[in-house]
Amino acid sequence: MNHKWIKSSHSSTNGGECIEWAPSSAATPRTVPVRDSKDPHGPTLTFDTAAWTAFVTGLKNGDFDA
Repeated sequence: MNHKWIKSSHSSTNGGECIEWAPSSAATPRTVPVRDSKDPHGPTLTFDTAAWTAFVTGLKNGDFDA
């Protein structure tokens, strides 16, 4: 499936810890695919848009900080 992948703004530039996500589209309505940018042909996780939005909001709010 062709997606317009967006690399996370928090991905490092030294080749580690990189994820990409793709916005919902007609091909994947109400879902957000996520993958490891170092392995673009590898597996993709798919999240419900509401769950993805809650996750990103939690990250921005520091809910997952150690």
